[in-house]
Amino acid sequence: MRHMPAILAAVCALAVIPLGCGRGRAAVTVAGSTAFQPFAEQLAEQFMQAHPEVRITVQGGGSAVGIQSALSGAAQLGMADLVELPADAKALNAVVVARDGIAIVVNPKNPAANLTLDQVRDIFNGRTRRWSEVGGADQPITVVSREAGSGTRSSFEQIVKKVELTQDAIVQDSNGTIRETVANDANAVGYLSHGLLSDKIKALTIDGQACTTEAILAGEYKLVRPIFLLCKGEATGDTKAFLDYVLTPESQTLIQKQGLLPAVAR
Repeated sequence: MRHMPAILAAVCALAVIPLGCGRGRAAVTVAGSTAFQPFAEQLAEQFMQAHPEVRITVQGGGSAVGIQSALSGAAQLGMADLVELPADAKALNAVVVARDGIAIVVNPKNPAANLTLDQVRDIFNGRTRRWSEVGGADQPITVVSREAGSGTRSSFEQIVKKVELTQDAIVQDSNGTIRETVANDANAVGYLSHGLLSDKIKALTIDGQACTTEAILAGEYKLVRPIFLLCKGEATGDTKAFLDYVLTPESQTLIQKQGLLPAVAR
């Protein structure tokens, strides 16, 4: 992976005593994907209400941090939202716990409504620099992207293909900061988890398909990636109990109600 020193520093910043995956301790750390982080936090709260003897800590940092934290033992479960897991993740047990669309988003004041995948690629590569070139107003385009090591960025680049991010892009470190940046810049365009869409921003249709639950389930919207929970070795004890809880019909229904999709179409 690129930028490994920064990723390793983020893993160290978790400041968690390595417990090893699933040793039956009453503390479980989950770290990684910022796209899945708010969902994991909600599921952890519900799990702890039913199991007050267990403490679940959920931290972000991005998918690369999730993978490295699981490998090092700094977290019992790593979160990663990637179309394809990197080679070093093959040492981990990976369980798909949800699926997620990647929405291309603009400010609600932007009149643009639809882009093709080719147009998305040209915008993020810096070849297309004004909205008037793609059906919008005659204004410069502000490109907003996630940082290297982000699962959302890696998945975006793997699906769109041949993306070499323009050097003047604004780089943000979470889906939430992408949303706020686009919400505060009438000329901005970014990408984020379908589960974090709000009325602060507007999702564009891509090749005529909207980023909706229905279009994703039907296979019509193409920017879709799995979300993994990763464990070093077989999950046991409280780690396994929480992982099993995330896959229960109750949790999967909650995940779908909050904007993601269940691990398996139902």
